[in-house]
Amino acid sequence: MRQKIYQIDAFSSQTFGGNPAAVCILDSWLSPELMQKIAQENNLAETAFAVKKDELYEIRWFTPEVEVDLCGHATLATAFVLFHFYELEKYTIQFYSPRSGELIVSKADNGWLTMDFPTDNLIAIQNMEALDNAIGQSPIKTLKGKTDYMMVYQSQKEIEAIEPNHHLLAQLDVRGVIVTAPGDEVDFVSRFFAPACGVPEDPVTGSAHTSLSPYWSEVLDKTKMTAKQLSKRGGDLVCEYLGERVKISGKAALYLTGEIDI
Repeated sequence: MRQKIYQIDAFSSQTFGGNPAAVCILDSWLSPELMQKIAQENNLAETAFAVKKDELYEIRWFTPEVEVDLCGHATLATAFVLFHFYELEKYTIQFYSPRSGELIVSKADNGWLTMDFPTDNLIAIQNMEALDNAIGQSPIKTLKGKTDYMMVYQSQKEIEAIEPNHHLLAQLDVRGVIVTAPGDEVDFVSRFFAPACGVPEDPVTGSAHTSLSPYWSEVLDKTKMTAKQLSKRGGDLVCEYLGERVKISGKAALYLTGEIDI
């Protein structure tokens, strides 16, 4: 069986930036075991699979190691593929995730794509020694979301200097760890580490901004914010906090189209 596959650089206006994701638009669902093997073979942070059902697309995401509840950059990448190759007349794609519910992506004429995601619920917790040791710096505040810890620091310089112990991070019972601070040229910056999922540092993490947006909206007293993820590839985002939902916008670029034999 041959299956078309696309690789998209999400949250970047050009190739070799942002976060690469593989996308497979399926006629019907493959087994979870096979989808996991494809994701492992791709060896990207995420591989997204989508199946059209009536007027929406069901979507699932896999890292090289596990299936995850929500992935922003691979959803953006999937929408990019659909808008450019499958749904050329549409300006809105409605997704449904068995783990995260309804997700919507709309496109603008200027090339920006905007995801409409559920907002994460954050709870402030005491700083954790194991977490501080794994990251290497104690934050001014630690919060816990649905799947991640979020550690808040005072400056962008601190975020840039972090060199985490990935072995220690992988031992934490959590999907990943977000580190964040006010930005020098944007409203806030972040990095994201998820070695337990096979992703030591994610280049750009859309789903993390469902946690970052409500926090920084309250701190900065504004609902629309600019953001940058400070990985080597880097990524630029615009976030709009709307209470129970958050809009996360970015661009995407096509890197490759091909076929895989499965």
